[in-house]
This record gives sequence, structure tokens and C-alpha cells, in this order.
Amino acid sequence: MANVVNTEAISKSFGERVLLDAVSLGVDDGDRIGVVGLNGGGKTTLLEILAGIEPPDSGRVSRARDVRLAVVTQRVELDPAISVRDAVLAGYDAVHEWAADPRVRSIVDGLGLAAIGLDSLLGDLSGGERRRVALAAALVRELDLLILDEPTNHLDVEGIRWLADHLLERKVALIVVTHDRWFLDTVCTRTWEVAGGAVEQYEGGYADWVYARAERARLAATAEEKRRNLARKELAWLQRGAKARTSKPRYRVEAAEALIADVPPPRDSAELHAFAKRRLGKTVLELEDVTLRIGEQTLLTDVTWRLGPGDRIGLVGVNGSGKTTLLRLLAGAREADGGRRVEGKTVRIAYLAQELEDLPGELRVLEAVEQIARRVVLGKDEMSASQLAERFGFPARRQWTPVADLSGGERRRLQLTRLLMAEPNVLLLDEPTNDLDIDTLQQLEDLLDSWPGTLVVVSHDRYLVERVCDTVVALFGDGRLTDLPGGIDEYLARRSTLSPRRDSRPAAQRPGTATAASTPSKVSAAEQRAARKELARLERKLDALHSKERELHDALAAAATDPGTLLELDAELKAVLAEKDEVEMRWLTAADSAE
Repeated sequence: MANVVNTEAISKSFGERVLLDAVSLGVDDGDRIGVVGLNGGGKTTLLEILAGIEPPDSGRVSRARDVRLAVVTQRVELDPAISVRDAVLAGYDAVHEWAADPRVRSIVDGLGLAAIGLDSLLGDLSGGERRRVALAAALVRELDLLILDEPTNHLDVEGIRWLADHLLERKVALIVVTHDRWFLDTVCTRTWEVAGGAVEQYEGGYADWVYARAERARLAATAEEKRRNLARKELAWLQRGAKARTSKPRYRVEAAEALIADVPPPRDSAELHAFAKRRLGKTVLELEDVTLRIGEQTLLTDVTWRLGPGDRIGLVGVNGSGKTTLLRLLAGAREADGGRRVEGKTVRIAYLAQELEDLPGELRVLEAVEQIARRVVLGKDEMSASQLAERFGFPARRQWTPVADLSGGERRRLQLTRLLMAEPNVLLLDEPTNDLDIDTLQQLEDLLDSWPGTLVVVSHDRYLVERVCDTVVALFGDGRLTDLPGGIDEYLARRSTLSPRRDSRPAAQRPGTATAASTPSKVSAAEQRAARKELARLERKLDALHSKERELHDALAAAATDPGTLLELDAELKAVLAEKDEVEMRWLTAADSAE
């Protein structure tokens, strides 16, 4: 197995903060490595050093000779003046050249580039769309090593599954930073954990890493067994109830209890429903005969949907299907285009939008949390503002950091903390996992798992939806809300019966849709044979037109000093190019029918 890249004792610091300390690693041909760790722990820095974007302070990085490498970071740097086609398909002279390559066609379809519009300028696209274009531009290349930083951001559930399948099919070394645990488990054969300046290496994906980390903690705890036994004895002594013993500091009792605490039981849905009903009453949120539109696109038509106390719903659909718009309607942030929205009298809604809200930059983290409340009751647990902030990754020393100095991931965590401090009884979460590391995700899931209220989650994170939601509903672009008893697996199965990566909008409303990305209707065997014959004839015709085009270019170069001849040749060349475009479009139609 050939070695692709090696690091020898590399170190990297920013100011006094050490991110990597004498780290030595190796990547072999065919390795698929997932990189995990806390936000700001050095994951992206490690990727940039491996890719040659950022130099190490010390140590050495060596790469195989003539290694073909592509890197897609969160900082997308593409020329805003070029089109999607130029960014992704610049190596192809004509449509039929890339459309004839199943791998490239799969990338164009799988990342939804046709729905974006191949002729759209990059400067007119959203940040998420530009990320998808940058990812496609890397994937179309023949590579030895692919380095990806959070590639699943801005992809829907179906897009994430497509990317996983695509990477599994390719014989390319992969290093990927992602918080998507399903993706890590499906794709990766090794895991690197970046923490405390070191990189711990594990065999297997996310589940194997979790088991290995738990085992490492168990082995480390063996050395503390005597102390644990003493704590158990002390706890038993404290719980005998003598009044004299109650004078012991409460923190000692809590510490002793923590040492012997069992893993919490799975969610008791019946108990949570009963508790939520006492808090919310019978009516929570209802949509009655609602019609919902974005411009000319109709998302819902005469839909009635009732959310009851304690309902825990995951909402899925392709990008652009209207999930965020529906969530905003539930939150009361926009009006329906028909029908009505009913909200219960005791409802207190908390809505987490994808965009970062304006946070009080002049305050410190703890002050910003205490601005909402000093204490909070979540289910059966009462916590101070400081305790909840710590659960979301703000240790005591970090709680005095000015809000203005926080990173994007930290601001997202602060937004969540403030949201929960308001003690809502209805939570509407739009992609809550964006910018969160895996440890923070686990804390969020632990809170949501036992949260006694009504919950609607829009997320591409399958682990989150499957853990905290009891039901899944989908937007398939047919104007309805579809209940999915089989969850996300049923959603993906239903989507696979539709056209691959089909945009939820009607064809007339899709910008720049390429013919090559459209899905053919079923044809008979005789029609397929006829299409193959037509395909062969058109290919011969295209070859002749290519030859004619080259001859005309040569003739134009030879007649550079003869204006009259130049005009004649230029007119002839335009006619040839127009005919070639027409033949290419006919070729694409025949190619679809022949498949």
C-alpha cells in the first residue's frame, strides 16, 4: 500500500495556544480517515497543514511525488465572475463530453448543480450553493487524496447519502472533518481525535471511536478504583440520615453521588407526553387548510396539521422544498397564504433559525446567558445559567469571554443556551447541528432526549433526528405533508423512486436546468435500440463537425490579413458551431433514451 502523505513531529501554535504538539501521522492510499474533536481544537489547522495551505511551526510534511490532491475547506475561494459550468466542468469542451461520463453526471445530479443552474454566476449564489460547487469541482477530478472540511454542511439527507456512496465507490484516500456521525460511521475506516495538541488514532468510524474512547476512560479509571470505593462508603455513611452528617458540604455529597451514578434510562415517552400535556394543555400549534407559497412555488396546498403536547417531530425534505419556510410559519414569523394558524394560550415558542441572531457583543458569555434568566428548569433538572453554559461547551474560564470575541460555532452554542434559558415549551429548531462539534451535539441530544415539550426539528443529521424524534414527516414537493412511519430510511426509499436528486420545484421554476441532468421517462426495448443507433449516427456527425471546426480555425489563422476571407470563414464557423450545439442536444436526448 503506497504512502500518500506523512507528518513528522509537526507543531502549530497561535499566540500562546498550542493546537498541535509534535504530531506524527501517516496516510496511505485508500485510507478513509474521519477527524473529530472540539470546535477550535485544531482540526481545520491539521487539514490545512496536510494540504500545504498552512505551514507547521516545526516538523516536516512529506507527500508522495506527483500526488494529485484536492482540498475543500469552509473558506470557499472561487471567482465570483465565472459560472458553475466553468468552475466544475472547465476540463470539458462540450456538453456531450461530460454528459457521457457516468461519474461526472452523477456528481452534477448528486449535488443538485442542475437545480442551481450550470450557467449561474458564482457571485449570485448563496454560501451553501458555492460550497456545493466547490465540492463538485474537487470530485470531478482524478485524485490520489481528497481533503474535506465539513462537506455535509448545506447538504440534505439525500445529498449526504449520495456523497457517502460516491466516496465509497472511489479508490481515493480521504481525510474528512465532519460532525455528521452517520457519515463518519458509513464512510470512514479510521478516526483521528484532535485534543490537547495531540492526535489519538483509532480503527473504525464513529461507533468504534465511541467504544474505544469509553474503553480508554475505563482503563484510566482503574487506577482510581480505591478512591471510588472510599467515595461509595462515604456516600452510604452520608445517606444513613443522621442530622450531624447533613452539615457536610453539599458539593461533597454531589461529587460522591456522581461517582456511582448510572447511565440515565431511555426516554419515557408516555411520561413526557403526560408532563407536556400538563404544561401545554390540549392545543399547541395547528395549521388548518393552510396554503403556503414562496414566490410562484407552492409548498403546501390546503394542509391541516396538528401538533400536540409532547409531539417530537423530525421534518425532512430536499434543499429548497420549504422546510425553513414551514418552520417560520409554525413560529409565527410569517403568514400563511391561505387557511389559518392556531396557537395554544399557554404556548411559549423558542425558534432557532439557521442564521446567527444578533447577540449582545458588549456582554460576556455568562452575562449574556443570565440576561435571559439565572436559573432554568429543563424537565426534572434545575440548572444555573453557568451550569447550562458549561454543558454547551463553555467552561468556567470561557464564560468570561466577551461575546464579540466568540467564533461562529461558539456563537451558535450561546444562541442555543439562551434559547433554553427562556424555558420554552415548544422548540422549533432549524439545522441545530450546524457548527457544533460532536461533544456538544451529544450534550444537546441528552437535553432534548428528556425535554418535556413539543419539538419540531429540521436537520440533515440522521443521528439527531433518530434519537430525539418519535415521528418523521416529509415535504416531497407535492403540496402535502407526508407522514413516514419508517423514518428517514422510508424517506430515502421513497426519494429513490423519484428522479435522482430532483428539485422540488416544477420544471418551469428551476433556474438553468441542464438537459443532461433531466431524467428520462421509461422507454421500450425497441425504442432503446433505435436510440442507440441514433446515438452512433450523432456521434459520427459530431466527429465530422469537430474536424470541420478545427479546419475553420486553421483557415482563420491563415487568413489573418484578408478581411473578406475572415468574414466568410467566421460566418461558416458560426454555422458549424450552431449545428454542433443542435446535434449535441439531440445526442443528449438519445443518450437518455438509450440508457
